[in-house]
Amino acid sequence: MLQNSQSFIRLVGELKKLPGVGEKTAFRLAFHLLRFPENIKSLAESLKDVSSSVKFCSVCFSITEDDPCTICTGNREGSAICVVEEPQDLLAIERSGAFRGKYHVLHGVLSPLSGVNPDQLKIIELLKRLEPENIQEVIIATNFSVEGEATAIYLTKLIKEHGIKVTRLAHGIPIGSDLEYIDAATMQQAMLGRSEIG
Repeated sequence: MLQNSQSFIRLVGELKKLPGVGEKTAFRLAFHLLRFPENIKSLAESLKDVSSSVKFCSVCFSITEDDPCTICTGNREGSAICVVEEPQDLLAIERSGAFRGKYHVLHGVLSPLSGVNPDQLKIIELLKRLEPENIQEVIIATNFSVEGEATAIYLTKLIKEHGIKVTRLAHGIPIGSDLEYIDAATMQQAMLGRSEIG
């Protein structure tokens, strides 16, 4: 029986460590892999490959195979840096095509309750980039959570001491939404952030 298979139990345990994967999903994934053994080999090879070739960029701290990454070395608008929480946030902005500047990944947000303080984020590295790179604007693109807002306020204070313009991503009602389904906090931010037409 599989209950006695240490390798199967270990596989389930490792799968449970993934974000959003609970016990049932881990078992489902493990059984799927057993049904298709070729997937196990392919998955193992890709995990081994990514662990040896992917690292963090020494400039912006995004994920990359080349250091510095292609965004940092590419032909980008150099006067603006967009600050994001995690590498996947950078990828979301890149997919939109709305920003052609440089990035800086914090690798988290301030969260005193969880024990995350400024020293654990890439804040010092961000401040060191401002003057040598002649940055004119820092766009803070942290999430609109309590922690993300606290991080944005903290960063704004530090960056403004360097005489640099600080902006925040706009937030409010998504395009195509019906007002009756918008939560109160989003409606409040949309009202506060309204702009003149024409």
